[in-house]
Amino acid sequence: MKLLPPEFRATFTQLLRYGLIGVGTNAAGYLVYLGVTHLGFAPKMTMTFFYFVGATVGFFGNKNLSFSFEGNSYRAALRYIIAHSLGYSVNLLLLTVFVDWYHYPHQWVQGIAILVVAVIIFVLFKFFVFPAPTK
Repeated sequence: MKLLPPEFRATFTQLLRYGLIGVGTNAAGYLVYLGVTHLGFAPKMTMTFFYFVGATVGFFGNKNLSFSFEGNSYRAALRYIIAHSLGYSVNLLLLTVFVDWYHYPHQWVQGIAILVVAVIIFVLFKFFVFPAPTK
């Protein structure tokens, strides 16, 4: 790892921490999602509720642990809301297209959507929400 440039090491460390936080929160959230939808609640409404809960909790974990961000928290929170609005929109679009239009099982679509949105959100967090300070 020491042979890699410092920028790559920093990004790799951020990605690893982001992944660990994300795997824990998304695995728990997905299991609850499956349970709640199994009880008869609508997939898109369930996703909406748990997306909001997960995003709210994730702000502090990602700000402090993944990106060690020390900048303006209010500005970061506003950018965080913007990033997650995009992530939520992508998730909702995937559910709408693949479940409502093409009739794929919502369980599979939501599982894949979690991964797709996670990649988008990481890039937005790294460069937009919690950018490294300029030198």
